[in-house]
Amino acid sequence: METVILNVESRETATKGETGRIRRSGKVPAVFYGPGKIGQKVCVDAREFRMKLDGLEGSHLIQLLSPAVDLNEKTVLLKEVQRHPVSSAPMHIDFYEVDVTKPITVTVPLHFVGKAQGVTAGGLLQSLRREVTVECLPREIPDFIQFDVTSLALHDTVHIADLVLPPGVKAVYDTNDAVVTIASPVAEAKPTAAEGEAAAATAAAAAAAAAPAAGAPAKAGGAAKAGGGKAEKK
Repeated sequence: METVILNVESRETATKGETGRIRRSGKVPAVFYGPGKIGQKVCVDAREFRMKLDGLEGSHLIQLLSPAVDLNEKTVLLKEVQRHPVSSAPMHIDFYEVDVTKPITVTVPLHFVGKAQGVTAGGLLQSLRREVTVECLPREIPDFIQFDVTSLALHDTVHIADLVLPPGVKAVYDTNDAVVTIASPVAEAKPTAAEGEAAAATAAAAAAAAAPAAGAPAKAGGAAKAGGGKAEKK
């Protein structure tokens, strides 16, 4: 995994007026904290944050660069980003310091590739999970975990334990949940017995109404033709 380099600055106060001023200047208020550490107020350039981190999926290591000695070259994870409800612009960021020598627990995206045999046969691929929780050293966090679904047939299901993980990475789970399955296509609903009888009765009634009544007189045109010849003039 590539480490993202991000510039940060320390800030002194966290008043509403100060955070508003920071945002108007094109920066985002943030906090830096870690195990046994009191949160330290910092800020980052909004444009740099969007360019380097917005849109990235999964967990990514970030190395901070700062004039402040207690911040410079610290390795962190993006713990939380609070966003504006309308514009989605970052409003506040939490950076969590990690020790690169100790395993951590993070979530990693799942990518499914290939076309399943069951889909070719008319089935539907259903993705049941978009990410999985793993434990590994910070520098070994995978960008994503890929699974080839090509060999899956109808009704086949893949569980967390079936995923092939990179060396040094192990899945963390209490329940071996399914992550993807090939479901049967939705069958057309068949009429019930009562519905079938009702439809048959309706069809029979319609047929009876359309047939001519027994013993009905022939049409006038037909009777004249049977008599033959024209009437004599008197």
